[in-house]
Amino acid sequence: MNNQHVAARPEVFGAVMVIGAGIAGMQSSLDLANSGYLVYLVERNISIGGVMAQLDKTFPTNDCSTCMISPKLIEVAHHPNIRILTRSEVEAISGEPGRFQVTLLRRPRYVDEHRCTACGECGKVCPITVPADFNRGMNERKAIYRHFPQAIPAAFAIDKRGTAPCKAACPAGISVQGYVALIAQGRYQEALDLVRKRNPLPGICGRVCHHPCETVCSRGQHDQPVAIDSLKRFIADWELQSGSMQLPETKPDNGGKVAIVGGGPAGLSAGYYLALEGYRPTIFESMPQAGGWMRYGIPEYRLPKA
Repeated sequence: MNNQHVAARPEVFGAVMVIGAGIAGMQSSLDLANSGYLVYLVERNISIGGVMAQLDKTFPTNDCSTCMISPKLIEVAHHPNIRILTRSEVEAISGEPGRFQVTLLRRPRYVDEHRCTACGECGKVCPITVPADFNRGMNERKAIYRHFPQAIPAAFAIDKRGTAPCKAACPAGISVQGYVALIAQGRYQEALDLVRKRNPLPGICGRVCHHPCETVCSRGQHDQPVAIDSLKRFIADWELQSGSMQLPETKPDNGGKVAIVGGGPAGLSAGYYLALEGYRPTIFESMPQAGGWMRYGIPEYRLPKA
């Protein structure tokens, strides 16, 4: 006979879904879980607690809201019969009592709950601030966030509201809003590194690009669009003038060889990114020097040769 140790807990003989993880939903989940049911606690926000977690004091005793709710948060989080499903909403319910089937829409957190240690370092370096909806817009939070320090789950999350118009309009798909925010904070090298993830020629594009990003910039609906193209040119010139230009890190040589026909901007970009991945590209160009239309098609007053 196998005397394997089994953790003591009530036998699970059914499953229940509780929709809404406010104080009522949490208490209902605990009561059901303690009765032996497997409980799925569904919450549309990134953490449980509901409105009570937003309050300073509770009625009618005027007690500290956080002091009252924190033990419940911890108890729910560690109960073996409760499964917390955050960022989830009910899409459809079918079946009959005792045999319901529920379809949930679960939006991603963009942060791995199991690997996040809730140290908060990501929030410290994040350059983007937005109104804090948890506090009804009375203060600001970072784009990567958690509602409050005692939040359950403790992992941070990111709200992605589609692709920014400027990024969608950029032929290279550069994270425009990202590098503009970094420039605003004086983090020029980080901004330049972000641009080069998609475009290895920021100094050239900063001078000759027709900047469709500025055409669709939402700021233009109020006054003038952000001078995105000029900002890209600025950080490229800053690198040259500061003498901080460094060769990028490349992966170890994998032995692969790639021939690239044409040394224009596309060929040079392809060679750059292949080299970063450890390949050994060779660019073949019919003209005396590489550069394509950048060297031979654009007048020097618009794009200086040096």
